Amino acid sequence: MRIISGIARGTKLYTLEGLDTRPTLDRVKEPLFSIINFNLQDKIILDLFAGSGALGLEALSRGAQKAFFCEKNKDAINIIKKNVEKTKFADKSYILEGDFSKGLEKLANKVNIDIVFIDPPYKTDLIVKSLEKLIDLKLLNQNAIIVAETDEPIRIKEDIKKLNCINIFDERKYGRVSLLFLSNIN
Repeated sequence: MRIISGIARGTKLYTLEGLDTRPTLDRVKEPLFSIINFNLQDKIILDLFAGSGALGLEALSRGAQKAFFCEKNKDAINIIKKNVEKTKFADKSYILEGDFSKGLEKLANKVNIDIVFIDPPYKTDLIVKSLEKLIDLKLLNQNAIIVAETDEPIRIKEDIKKLNCINIFDERKYGRVSLLFLSNIN
């Protein structure tokens, strides 16, 4: 896995061994960033369930102002720290260690997020729970973009529609992986 574009282009990233995390593949990451690339310059990024931190680091490489990485797995946190150091983005990176809910609470009333990557373990309800928490804490900027990765797009879309305040404006499928592009309804 590597940084695809920007000032850290070509930097190979460390990944976590084993089945505990599932890194976003380059064949998925490349079109994802093609879709949102025009929205990255000077933006504040939140990489929830960050794993190796690849999505947040890719955003920083492409001009994002800062990235918050939220992760509870201690081994993954160590990998994120190594990747932040390797890409030389320590001054723009903030690691929120622990459960996503507590991580989001640490950001409440301190920052407004422009772009959120939600890539939780599959077969969970963590996408919707994350969206609910982001909304409850008013962490999203008015024109925020949320990108959720899932292997159950039909179920997740139905759950999102029940929120009544999130718009699904695009969906892309790459093998078994689906990316849902979301925005908040004001």
